[in-house]
Amino acid sequence: MATKTAKPPRKLKLYRWNWSGKGPGGRLVRGEVVAAHKIEVERELANQNIIVKNVRRKGGLGGGMGTIKPRDIMLFARQMATMIRAGVPVLQAFQVVAESIRKPAMSAVVQQMMNEVAAGSSFSQALRQHPDHFDNLFCNLVEAGESSGSLDRMLERIATYKEKIESLKGRVKKALWYPIAVIAVGIGVTALLLIKVVPQFESLFHGFGAELPAMTRMTISMSEFAQQYWLWGIALIVSFVFLMRQGMKRSEAFAYRMHMFSLKVPVIGDILDKSSVARYSRTLATTYGAGVPMVEALDIAAGAAGNLVYERATRQIREDVATGQQLHFAMRLTERFPPLAVQMVGIGEESGSLDAMLNRVADYYEEEVDNKVDALTSLLEPLIIVVLGVLVGGLVISMYLPYSSSARCCERATVFCALRSCYATCSRAYG
Repeated sequence: MATKTAKPPRKLKLYRWNWSGKGPGGRLVRGEVVAAHKIEVERELANQNIIVKNVRRKGGLGGGMGTIKPRDIMLFARQMATMIRAGVPVLQAFQVVAESIRKPAMSAVVQQMMNEVAAGSSFSQALRQHPDHFDNLFCNLVEAGESSGSLDRMLERIATYKEKIESLKGRVKKALWYPIAVIAVGIGVTALLLIKVVPQFESLFHGFGAELPAMTRMTISMSEFAQQYWLWGIALIVSFVFLMRQGMKRSEAFAYRMHMFSLKVPVIGDILDKSSVARYSRTLATTYGAGVPMVEALDIAAGAAGNLVYERATRQIREDVATGQQLHFAMRLTERFPPLAVQMVGIGEESGSLDAMLNRVADYYEEEVDNKVDALTSLLEPLIIVVLGVLVGGLVISMYLPYSSSARCCERATVFCALRSCYATCSRAYG
């Protein structure tokens, strides 16, 4: 019998509201609050003993509010964990955290969740109203913490998980962007020399009256081509990047092929492989260790894999585990996970310490990613110097060759004139 799939929570749109009214002492007060509906604004002001006279919607959350980043979510989880551990009630903890957050967008989201909790929602239900900022892992762990009475530990676990995952993402981005930066710098320097510097030398070469060296002629031809088509070149690069991004957004098959290709790139592919294994292991350790059922934990791990190849592999593992397979055996069947990771997971299953072993797997492969990124950086740093040296040096030499040839011609002409003068003098002397 087919089971109904749960609908995703409806995304709440937040607005800024200007309000005015009378305070407890009868004096006129006004301000601005963030909420989804006018009734929530009125309820919040009534809780503050303010008699509302006027509430007007100002607009949606936009410019000047700041963008909510994963680091903001991590700090929110850690602050809430600290407050709840200290015995502060959840509603009051929301208020304290909202007042301490400097970024308006994040503060607005926390205030909105505080209003939802005040209206009777649980912490996890309030989180699920904001799926753009709080993923299934966050919501499920908070729900588990509410059920078990260990909400502070779950929030601390979430904060630690987010911190480690963001650190891993940063290292992988560094590995990916470093080669791109090398290529971009090389292309930029070459284009600048061809478009701005070479044409100035070209005007001087016309006065030489002699045939230019082949290398110089080639450089001048490249310069003329660059001057004529540089805008087309930029448009081509921008179009290529745009089409690639749109293709990966709109076609899962295309995105899967690109992710598979990225795993086959030398050095970079190895880093992506190890980082995906680390993220899978860390996510599974965090969720399963918090009491989330294995099948549901694997579903969350699939969404956090960061690579479609590993996401599909994890979903296949989920199906196999749901039919009774052991986790390590299901991992081996995908042929994506390293034998070491599979063996360590198997040991964890046999010893009853699966979450601890998964954390060790994540630690090991995060360290491997660190080592690979450091090795890549060490390899590319001298490569940048060599590439720029060859490009700049080659262009400089090609521009210097005509002067060298001209100097040699002048030297030969001077020697010839001197010999001719000497011959004439000798002829006159000896008759």
